[in-house]
Amino acid sequence: MFISITQIIISIILIVLILLQERSSGLSGVFGGSENEFYAKRRGLERLIFIATIALIIIFAILSVLNLII
Repeated sequence: MFISITQIIISIILIVLILLQERSSGLSGVFGGSENEFYAKRRGLERLIFIATIALIIIFAILSVLNLII
């Protein structure tokens, strides 16, 4: 029960973090047609959001496997 509730909370946080990421926003970014777009390093808050997203995805995957085992 605790694992399921934790998964729900982490999934909501993941949805928010993914929506906060601005890279290639808009429909043109989906098809690769962005104008004046060059690759830049992530800095500051953008980097923190990116690292937090990866960490939460890993935690969510571990919780999913634990939920299957238990």
